[in-house]
Amino acid sequence: MRCPYCNSKDTDVVDSREVLDGKSIRRRRECRECGKRFTTYEKTDLIEITVIKKDGTREPFDRNKILNGLLKACEKRKVSREAIDGVVDRIEMKLRSKGKAEIKSREIGNMIVKELFKLDHVAYIRFASVYYNFDSPEEFRKIVRLFSAKPRKKK
Repeated sequence: MRCPYCNSKDTDVVDSREVLDGKSIRRRRECRECGKRFTTYEKTDLIEITVIKKDGTREPFDRNKILNGLLKACEKRKVSREAIDGVVDRIEMKLRSKGKAEIKSREIGNMIVKELFKLDHVAYIRFASVYYNFDSPEEFRKIVRLFSAKPRKKK
């Protein structure tokens, strides 16, 4: 590993620890040449997942798209960033555990909807209204009725 400050290859690892539930390793390094410290992360090189969109186009999987959608849905809600990151991690893990190189965007959207339903009902409704593209207030009412029929969980 080259030092980002002086480009020397002569560096030592001074600390290592697991991060993201053991999915990667954080290494603190020190350059023998200039003495500066820097951090690197090591993680498994996984197969690239291609997402098949509704219109049939394909694009590389991007976990940040899921994160941004969740952040918008949870905006001004009492949902921690840690909880949101956990949802993104679970969804990505489920996708990767399928071992498929291609996955339909609909499948990812359904995973997000299920996770949001458990996490926060208002965030779920926000996301579902965009995801399912409600055309009428009646469609919106049907979703809201789901919550009045079920006892609400305490947070």
